Amino acid sequence: MRILTVGLDDPVRQHYTSRNTGSPDAVNPKFTNHDNRIEDVSDLWPNIKDRFEEQLPFKRACLNNKTRNLVFVDNLPAEFILTTDARLRSRFPQEQSLFWFREPYATVVLVTCEDLEEFKTILKPRLRLIVQNDEREWFIVFVSRAHPSNDNATKMAKKVYAKLEAEFSSKKRERCCKFDIHGPEANFWEDLESKIMECVKNTLDRRVQFYEDEIRKLSEQRFMPVWNFCNFFVLKLIRVGQREFGGLDSGDDQAALLNIGNKPLTQIVQDDSFREFEFRQYLLPANQRLMGAHKDSWVHAHIDMELLFKLNRPFEVVSRGYPFVISFSKALILHESTLPFCLREVWVISACLALINATSSHYNDGLVASDIEKEFYRLQGDLYSLCRVKFMRLAYLIGYGMDIERSPVNSASLSMLPWPKPAVWPSLPADASSQVLDKEKVILQATPRSKHFGIQRKSLPLEPSVLLREANRRRASLSAGNMFEMFDSRPSLIDGSTPDASPSTSPLQKAKTFSMPRTNSSPGNFDGSMDRPMRLAEIYVAAEHALKRTISNADLWKSLSSLEEFEQKYLELTKGAADNYHHSWWKRHGVVLDGEIAAVCFRHGNFDLAAKSYEKVCALYAGEGWQELLADVLPNLAECQKMLNDQAGYLSSCVRLLSLDKDVSSLITFSGNLGPPLELCDGDPGTLSVTVWSGFPDDITLDSLSLTLMATFNADEGAKALRSSTATVLKPGRNTITLALPPQKPGSYVLGFLLGKLVFKPRPLVDLTAAVSSALLINETQWVGIIVRPIDYSLKGAVLHIDTGPGLKIEESHVIEMESCANVSQSAAEISNMNGTQKDCTLAANKEPEQLSLDDGRIEFSDWASDVNSVLWIPVLAISDTLPKGSSSVNPQKQSIVDGMRTIALKLEFGASHNQIFEKTIAVHFTDPFHVSTRVADKCNDGTLLLQVILHSQVKASLTIYDAWLELQDGFVHTGKGNGRPTSSFFPLVISPTSKAGILFSICLGKMIGEDELEARKPETESILNIRYGISGERTIGAHPPVAVESVRPEVARQDLIFKSALILQRPVLDPCLAVGFLLFHRLA
Repeated sequence: MRILTVGLDDPVRQHYTSRNTGSPDAVNPKFTNHDNRIEDVSDLWPNIKDRFEEQLPFKRACLNNKTRNLVFVDNLPAEFILTTDARLRSRFPQEQSLFWFREPYATVVLVTCEDLEEFKTILKPRLRLIVQNDEREWFIVFVSRAHPSNDNATKMAKKVYAKLEAEFSSKKRERCCKFDIHGPEANFWEDLESKIMECVKNTLDRRVQFYEDEIRKLSEQRFMPVWNFCNFFVLKLIRVGQREFGGLDSGDDQAALLNIGNKPLTQIVQDDSFREFEFRQYLLPANQRLMGAHKDSWVHAHIDMELLFKLNRPFEVVSRGYPFVISFSKALILHESTLPFCLREVWVISACLALINATSSHYNDGLVASDIEKEFYRLQGDLYSLCRVKFMRLAYLIGYGMDIERSPVNSASLSMLPWPKPAVWPSLPADASSQVLDKEKVILQATPRSKHFGIQRKSLPLEPSVLLREANRRRASLSAGNMFEMFDSRPSLIDGSTPDASPSTSPLQKAKTFSMPRTNSSPGNFDGSMDRPMRLAEIYVAAEHALKRTISNADLWKSLSSLEEFEQKYLELTKGAADNYHHSWWKRHGVVLDGEIAAVCFRHGNFDLAAKSYEKVCALYAGEGWQELLADVLPNLAECQKMLNDQAGYLSSCVRLLSLDKDVSSLITFSGNLGPPLELCDGDPGTLSVTVWSGFPDDITLDSLSLTLMATFNADEGAKALRSSTATVLKPGRNTITLALPPQKPGSYVLGFLLGKLVFKPRPLVDLTAAVSSALLINETQWVGIIVRPIDYSLKGAVLHIDTGPGLKIEESHVIEMESCANVSQSAAEISNMNGTQKDCTLAANKEPEQLSLDDGRIEFSDWASDVNSVLWIPVLAISDTLPKGSSSVNPQKQSIVDGMRTIALKLEFGASHNQIFEKTIAVHFTDPFHVSTRVADKCNDGTLLLQVILHSQVKASLTIYDAWLELQDGFVHTGKGNGRPTSSFFPLVISPTSKAGILFSICLGKMIGEDELEARKPETESILNIRYGISGERTIGAHPPVAVESVRPEVARQDLIFKSALILQRPVLDPCLAVGFLLFHRLA
């Protein structure tokens, strides 16, 4: 049983076009076909279809307008549609409200039955299920097939129809009518039309009420966050006019998202046909939240985009624009068969570029919050990425597929992107024979890119299905033709649908083999006829001609006009996506796309840039644990390092690759030595020599090495392992290794595979050490030298990060100097044996110092220092708040070297993309220029004391004393009228490095402080020695004049330094102020 529906195409719209809505005889609205759904329960429709359709259009229809007044329609077009028709597909719930007007307006149920029992048991229950939907207007047409000459059949048909009326009709509504197939009654067609019009009118009234309720509800909810202006506006326009999709005009391929003046709203409303393609793009600038409560504010919302830009809020534009591009692209899929070829892809590209250019030009860094800024760049990256994928799809369609890198990211994007779905695949123009021949040559000359190190791996696909099959399937008519041409394996050279060619057969030979049938298919006749399958080259040319008609943007077409232009645009889009992702949350996406840029650089021989990007990609994959992806990129990185003569990097990549990819076979191979067979006596041991070839550029160590020995005379013997007892060092090239051979049974043996455990101890690539180990002046600005030694590795572009420890700071007001130095070169072996100790080096500058700046704790090296030993001079100040204390020569105090120790943490980033990091913390010793000790040289009878102050030099520099004075503590005074200074003729006093000198001071005991004075002030318990001095030294040796002193103008003779030390003087025990005696007592007997 099938049921047919009568559908009427939305008269709702027409009621709102009537100007004189109050009159029953108002203007007859303009109707188009209206659908009537037919539920054909008894398979009757094919027999009565013609007679039903002869009654169309309906002659005198009477409907209600929006004010519920009658409107008479003299000619109402309609259409009968079976319920099985694809146009009546089920919609998603969220679509039903907006597309309800497309649903049929009446359901006509066609039934027949010739037995009352069948009616009760079968037909009646089924009809109940069909008509149980209260929202659907329906009535039943009983078709009588009883011949007028058959009285019994005629009577039974009348009985069944009576039962049908009793069950489904009522006093309020007559829902049944009878159609005699052998000759209907005279009033049947009038009855049928009246019942259909009644259904249409009821449906129309209900839908008008529905739309009015929806509009009122959406109007009341316009202040809610989830309110959507698009749904509201579309819902109102459903009542205005017929909706067509559009997209067929010239220039429609260029998105008009931000072009508000592309088509005025008044023109859209006044057009007879309203195009959804134009209106959806018009709604993007209008769908903003700046609309107020004004009922007509949506009319003026076009200025919203410009307003957002003027308010410096481009983030809001791009955050709404990107989802719109995605949703509109999905809408284009539904109409793709009626649109120009690849209009969806071209429109998406233009939309993405328009949003990118508009929002980026209006964006100012630093004016928004950090999270908003990162999200803005993320959306920009998404737009670039979407545009990039669509652009690659267009390029593939015109034959550039073999030049697109078959990387995981490209494969994941393109293999899941469906082919265009035109109604008919574009045909080949008649004058395209030369272009087809050119494409054929390119295809035949194309060879798949082989992996390095002999890795055999299936290429990743770049298409969802074979383009050759998809294009031919979508042709208007297709005979069997030459099936080999349609489904041959030739396209595997570019589409990745089959594994790469085996090493024994070159790809070019395989291409020539498969091209034979093409030659037999009249290659000179390219008439584009549909009687044979199109060849791949013809598909490319046909797609190119169709795209040329679709694309109206000259710049976009130029980027597809040649391979060079394609690569330039491809790099521009890829770099744009990568840069924006690097500035956003999605930094990993940026690194992955850097790898795509590296692939193009690698293909064109720009190995330096390629290596830098590949380093980032490998670091990401290794950090995330994506071993298979790492194994896919490492061979390219290793090849770049090999071409750049970066042996250390190449060795590291090779070792990592060996641990990841089991297919790597060319780095280490082995064979037995040529010569006569090895002959041993039965039961005697021997030795076996094996040649091992190493493809590494440097020595590597095999911690263990074993070979298998298999007997050929007895399969039951199995394989026996021969193992080396010591670690084996393999040098580049040929190596001969001797293995101990235990006693074996007589017979022939075959060497099996080699197994080894590789031990990779990376050699040092750079070393950082302190330039001098002697002490520098504390509390004075001193130069600290750091020697930078590159060890067979370039430091080009290196950056040094400096972090000083407690008690040490860098004087940023002074510049940093860098100079090359001689006699500091050491081999890697010497440095590895230093065990972290510092060695003094004779520094001989052979280049004028270069001044560098410190930027946030980092210093960028100059290019000249990339491959030479250099020394970096940094001005630092070691701070100590403790006053040095002198000691007594009787009980000298030993100085602690820890007190003056300071640390500097160094982190050097170098190599491609700064992938190499060397960290080290160096210790620098600071000290006072003198250590002071005292002793009483002589005590005079008058109480005068000669105090000798001994100055010990603690630096490797000459110290000159210009003046010295002593500030005495309470209880001591200077003799005579002295001011505490020795005779001036003693100065200047020069003290050689690490030597000592003495100064005499004449003092005497003074009176003690009384109790009253003690309460008034705190007594001085320490004497202070003050020394004004100068220093003469070299920064390459140790302590030297402070940086500020070295910058003094030449006319200034010198700038003295002050050193202070605390001395504690003790009064003698035999103080004359106190006498101690003994009395002798005699005891009397």
